[in-house]
Amino acid sequence: MILHRGRRVVAALLLSVVLLTTACSPKTPGRFDQVQKESTQQKKGQSVAKTATQGSEFNKLFPDAGDGYQRVYTQEKKGFAEAKLKKGGKDMALLSISDTTSTPSAAAKFSKSTKKIGGYPAIEVGKTQTAILVGKYQVKALSRDPSFTASDRADWLEKFNLNRLANLK
Repeated sequence: MILHRGRRVVAALLLSVVLLTTACSPKTPGRFDQVQKESTQQKKGQSVAKTATQGSEFNKLFPDAGDGYQRVYTQEKKGFAEAKLKKGGKDMALLSISDTTSTPSAAAKFSKSTKKIGGYPAIEVGKTQTAILVGKYQVKALSRDPSFTASDRADWLEKFNLNRLANLK
């Protein structure tokens, strides 16, 4: 009986030591921790300009679904609207319109653009993102599937109602 009680005490003691050492050890940073830290620091002090266009205004300007694609709106807020482009249940791309009034640096990156899509200055960001600047609005297409190429992104950007967007105040 005493031997059985001794084992229980030792087991409880070992369990306590294990819990104490794992709970008190520093957490190793996860793969998204650095990005989260940078993005939260970057957003400090920023807010959407009072003159920014409501996101609901942008929804009417997104391209219609077709050719097997579905358009699914995912986010809408002042100065921004976003939709997923799906095909066969797979996320193919993310499409968005944002008002650069709150973020002038977003518009500034188009100043050295030599490429045009739909008559508007265009830039490539990495291998998965294409953006155009229509007045004060940035229109983006971001590939979510490797089969959605830069050419596909340019085609979808041209499908937005760019003339109406250019006249939006």
